[in-house]
Amino acid sequence: MFQSSAFEDAGSPAPQQTPVSEWAEAWDRVRRRLRAELGEDVYSSWFGRLDLVGVSEGTAHLSVPTRFLKSWIQSHYVDRVRQLVTDELAGIAQITLSVRGTAQRTQARPPQAAGSDAAVEPRNAKPTADQARAAERAAHDADGLSGSPLDRRLTFSSFLVGRSNALAHAAAERVARIEPGTAPLYNPLYVHAAVGLGKTHLLHAVGHEVMAAGRRAIYLTADRFMYDFVTALKSQNALAFKERLRGIDLLVIDDVQFLQGKSIQQEFCHTINALVDAGRQVVVASDRPPGDLESLDERVRSRLAGGLVVEMGALDEALRIKIIEARIEAARTHQPTFEVSPTVVSFVAKSIVTNGRDLDGAVNRLLAHTTLTGGPLTVEAAETAIRDLVRSREPKKVKIEDIQKLVATHYNVSRADILSSRRSAGVVKPRQVAMYLSKVLTLRSLPEIGRRFGGRDHTTVLHAVRKIENASTADLSLREDIELLKRMLQD
Repeated sequence: MFQSSAFEDAGSPAPQQTPVSEWAEAWDRVRRRLRAELGEDVYSSWFGRLDLVGVSEGTAHLSVPTRFLKSWIQSHYVDRVRQLVTDELAGIAQITLSVRGTAQRTQARPPQAAGSDAAVEPRNAKPTADQARAAERAAHDADGLSGSPLDRRLTFSSFLVGRSNALAHAAAERVARIEPGTAPLYNPLYVHAAVGLGKTHLLHAVGHEVMAAGRRAIYLTADRFMYDFVTALKSQNALAFKERLRGIDLLVIDDVQFLQGKSIQQEFCHTINALVDAGRQVVVASDRPPGDLESLDERVRSRLAGGLVVEMGALDEALRIKIIEARIEAARTHQPTFEVSPTVVSFVAKSIVTNGRDLDGAVNRLLAHTTLTGGPLTVEAAETAIRDLVRSREPKKVKIEDIQKLVATHYNVSRADILSSRRSAGVVKPRQVAMYLSKVLTLRSLPEIGRRFGGRDHTTVLHAVRKIENASTADLSLREDIELLKRMLQD
């Protein structure tokens, strides 16, 4: 999202006098192209928190919340990001990438909605003494173990509860507030949800609560766990790494679906086993249930499934309205005249059903319309302001697991057959059809599809896609099968 004040607070040159709405729309196009090119998993892992903060003198200024994200993007994706930015933002030739400081985030960035993995909190709110101590300890852990700092805004008090997330919220609170010395009730606690539904918010809230009670907690994303483990191996400090992890009271792992590598997965499993056996709490989040993480070793999946597995569903309309209203209230701290009628709020809640981040974007567009045009915020004006978000909405997100199950049933084989190494004709054809549908109906990359089909190489997936494409042009029966399967998956 565009954040004009964040750019100014960073001490950079004054941005060009281009309408905020044009920057926001261009930046949305950049994000959509990144998502389409790289796949949902890679995009949400590395680019979900990449923001455009301003434009000046032919340069677009981008920011991320951590040094690790900045380093990774600069090492692997900076050229592609620069190309997309220069394509979409007129007059831009270069980009800069900076890390958003804590002060900058709290003073300049309008807080996000709770259902979008972020909190609704007034911008000038002061952290409590417990939160300040927790943040200090989190920073210390980040230096020692490269754990990611906890965002002070993401607490239980700022999390908006609805029908779709009530169970996950209750379980997270119970885990975080258990009396010291009491055996954990749910261990590990495994929360899964699609992007932008609030699972990261819950993980941070658990971390804050545990640390405020004087206990030690470390929050790591899966990629950060891998990075730290590999670094420890290279520096011959692997033993110290293991001991430090196993000496904490709470381990929080986010985006576990990205955990790769046999030795890393083994160490991850050993760590979870050691913590659980010692009565220490483990909380894990992912975008799917443990049984659907085909890229993970069976022992890891079994251990993750052995605790309490809770799904956070799509935001219902009542919760979307609460998020929008809270976001509007937060925006009034810096724009007191910002008013949105209940009719417009209801219209936005009915139009945008994807996730909290899109609701954030919608309120930002309404705010931009109000401040830049000065006109009344009618339903018609709101429809114009948020039309790009509505257009980009997918009617249904098709999962690779659903494709595999449906194709297996259609061809009278098992899903295990499709994932196996069997090469009989009765299995190869369904497997190739499932790979083809995974490519055309999802945003997953070829390597990711290969991993989800028993760890196959991306060239195998490409061969299957091309074979089905060619065969379906001449084989009417195959073409009808594919169209039928597409309709069943998308309905």
